[in-house]
Amino acid sequence: MPPGPVPAAVLVPLFLKRGELHLLLTKRSAQLNHHAGEISFPGGVCNPEEHSRDAALRETWEEVGIDPANVDILGPLDDVYSIHHYNVSPYVGFISDQFPLKLNRSEIDKVIEVPLTHLMDPFFFRIEEWGWQGRNYPVYFFRFNGDDIWGMTAEIVKNFLDVVFERGQ
Repeated sequence: MPPGPVPAAVLVPLFLKRGELHLLLTKRSAQLNHHAGEISFPGGVCNPEEHSRDAALRETWEEVGIDPANVDILGPLDDVYSIHHYNVSPYVGFISDQFPLKLNRSEIDKVIEVPLTHLMDPFFFRIEEWGWQGRNYPVYFFRFNGDDIWGMTAEIVKNFLDVVFERGQ
């Protein structure tokens, strides 16, 4: 790959369940070499010459079995640059609540369906200051059913909530 950040993309799957909007996230397999056991959106590295939106859809298909034809892309969110030298492009996509899932068990342990009302409750949100290479950075956390949604995934969730609900940054 050329020098510079590695291009990657994720899908931010949005769906209605019992009349309430939810986000679909994944819990990564504990056997993975990188980010094992962490909560994330489906996604990964873009192939050469692949548009980031197409990569997000491809990776979602490969990880959880949601057919790209069943995703209505609503639009992109702000790109996020990771400390691991990835430039991640998130895309919000609406999916049916009747989506058939086929998890790639080598990558994904389970899916997590989080109601937006839960994510908007300040009781379940916190910010910590973490040091990295001599600088301090805010790290966001959302707590859900005993799991922490944190780091880049939480940053994408926060951006999504800020944009959709026109909340203050």
